[in-house]
Amino acid sequence: MPMMPLRDLVLFPHMAVPLIIGRDSSVLTLTEVARGDKEVFFAAQKEAKTNNPSPDEIHEIGTFAAISQMLRLPDGTVRIVVEGRRRGRIVRFVASEGVMRVEVEDVEETTESSNELEALVRQAKAAFDQYGKTHRTMPQESPILVSAIDDPGRLADVIIAQLKTKIEQRQSFLQELNPAARLEALLKNIQSEIEILQVERKIKSRVKKQVEKSQKEYYLNEQLQAIQKELGEKDEFRSELQELEARVIEKPMSDEAKDRCLKEMRKLRMMSPMSAEATVVRNYLDSVLALPWDTYTEDRIDLAFAAKVLDEDHYGLRKVKERVLEYLAVAALVERLKGPILCLVGPPGVGKTSLARSVARATNRQFVRVALGGVRDEAEIRGHRRTYIGAMPGKIIQALSKAGSNNPVFLLDEIDKMSTDFRGDPAAALLEVLDPEQNETFSDHYLDMDYDLSKVMFICTANALHGIPAPLQDRLEIIRVAGYTEQEKLAIAKRYLIPKQMEAHGLEGEQLVVTQQAMLQTIRRYTKEAGVRNLEREVASICRKVARRVVRSGPTARARITTRNLERLLGAPRFRHGRLGERDDIGFVNGLAWTNVGGVMVPIEAAAVRGTGKTTLTGQLGTVFQESCQAAITYIRSRSASFGLKPDFYQELDIHVHVPELWGVDGPSAGITIATAVVSVVTRIPVRRDVAMTGEITLRGQVSPIGGLKEKLLAAHRAGITTVLIPKDNEPDLAEISRLVLEKLDVRLVEHMDEVLLAAMDITRRDGLFSAREPAPTVTPERE
Repeated sequence: MPMMPLRDLVLFPHMAVPLIIGRDSSVLTLTEVARGDKEVFFAAQKEAKTNNPSPDEIHEIGTFAAISQMLRLPDGTVRIVVEGRRRGRIVRFVASEGVMRVEVEDVEETTESSNELEALVRQAKAAFDQYGKTHRTMPQESPILVSAIDDPGRLADVIIAQLKTKIEQRQSFLQELNPAARLEALLKNIQSEIEILQVERKIKSRVKKQVEKSQKEYYLNEQLQAIQKELGEKDEFRSELQELEARVIEKPMSDEAKDRCLKEMRKLRMMSPMSAEATVVRNYLDSVLALPWDTYTEDRIDLAFAAKVLDEDHYGLRKVKERVLEYLAVAALVERLKGPILCLVGPPGVGKTSLARSVARATNRQFVRVALGGVRDEAEIRGHRRTYIGAMPGKIIQALSKAGSNNPVFLLDEIDKMSTDFRGDPAAALLEVLDPEQNETFSDHYLDMDYDLSKVMFICTANALHGIPAPLQDRLEIIRVAGYTEQEKLAIAKRYLIPKQMEAHGLEGEQLVVTQQAMLQTIRRYTKEAGVRNLEREVASICRKVARRVVRSGPTARARITTRNLERLLGAPRFRHGRLGERDDIGFVNGLAWTNVGGVMVPIEAAAVRGTGKTTLTGQLGTVFQESCQAAITYIRSRSASFGLKPDFYQELDIHVHVPELWGVDGPSAGITIATAVVSVVTRIPVRRDVAMTGEITLRGQVSPIGGLKEKLLAAHRAGITTVLIPKDNEPDLAEISRLVLEKLDVRLVEHMDEVLLAAMDITRRDGLFSAREPAPTVTPERE
């Protein structure tokens, strides 16, 4: 006969069930049954997720059933009502196409009348009646219909069909052929369901009582407050409100802020002390009252003291110190002076961050620092609106609350390291903070009122300007902090680094002495930086080894560090100094570049081989650098006759330009360096090894000005270069260069590429090759 597998359902005899049929095989079975009015055998499948179950995935015991109703739906499925008749067992599956067929046999129940069976029947009826009273969603007629059934097997099947049981339990009831055993298991199941329903009712009742209790407490609290108001008593919450109101009235703040706080106080009185909104309002009032609205520290207008403090803490940095002293001088003459907004731009390790702390000490102001590196949410600056859960003010307002005064030195560290994402642009939020014309009415989203930041002295730090948006740069007073010379590093190590590290490592007096030559060798051969951060690490390394010797030998141990024992303490030198090469090379030129860590010397190599006129650039080069290279090669092709070359020389050569020893090179300052290297290759004339150069080239051979001249000259000085070629338009920038550096360097000003080639190339064997131009003028250092 045809068979239909059931998902998540067990069909019992004497049970009518509506079904939705969707499987193709089941729909074909229904079509066949409808034509012949036959019975169908229904059996539950073991896994409900299986669409086409195999014989092993179908239970053996099932139910013969007749289809009493059938309705085809528009979506292709069929809705039927089936009535179970009797149990059956699958003997085997019969192979057929489309329709699932099985050979089945009737299963006879083993029924023996006894007093025990009669008792089980009565108990089952009573238990089901109690279950119906507990389970209020059950139809009222169900217990009545059950009470009229006397056959034990049928009674068990009808009751189990009404219970909420798992599919495995229902299948086990179907497979149980002894009505007595079936009724006994059924009784246990009913009792368990009754207990679960009673527990559920207790839980619902308890929750209802708790809700009623909360409502009752609220009503009684309202009455109690009314009684206390009549009696003049003050409960704890009202006492807190009065204290808060007194703080609002006594706190010196703007009229707008006071009106807003009093308005919030009126709202707070109307709220229940346990409500969430009351907590939000209290936190808001605490945040407003914590701000130093009218609290200022008195500036110490003592120029001599300020200069002494700045010189004690930092060596050099003349421009920054002068700017701070100028501010104090103007403050002595003007009553209302807006705080300056400075931006210190320079390589790491030159003292930008620590300088801001020294400025606070020199001016007798509080100091607060906010690190902006990695900040990418605008709400970090302006705060969150109070509609959000957990809202709080931005970093600016939080820092001022921490400072306790409204005119601190406010350090915005690493302002060039901020980023942008879908949450907003924090750099745009800083436009109002760092604008002297707007920051006296700064509006934080959390406060939602104006706050005066005009008395705050903002100091920003950055490693490079390209990370700061142009509108923000326009609001900042940019002060470039260049790297240190060797002599400056020596002075810093002697005055600051060695005493600081000796104190940090517990060394005293004469326990450690570092000679000047040893420290100079440390600077030259163990560090390569614009600042002194790595130098301080090397000094700390020396102190650690000396401290170990002191612990081992006793407090009388002494250590004198010289050039002879330095290598034993710090290991093999990491860098070479002053070794420019043994001879002048063809196609090898010393260029100068500016990076985020200061100026560096960039060797540029060029080579020419027979080919088809192809130009190859290698190294991690930026777009501007590649364009400089193309402009240099075009200039050389246009001047080929002056260099004694054939007009089509480039068609027979492949030129390769390579930049080793550096990563991420970019910027418009390598044009003359590339052109010199290529000219040297194609003319086979070597370039002087003691010459370095920087400058951009135009297609007509003019030398354009560049930036970062101070850092580049310091890099040339550190590398032992003797002659440096720079654009003539950069002559005004030489005023910022230390006299000590200019005395060591032969700085030549060039306007045209021909002057560069005359000064850089060894032309003793090729007189008259270039256009007749005067040699580049030499700069004579003047006293500062």
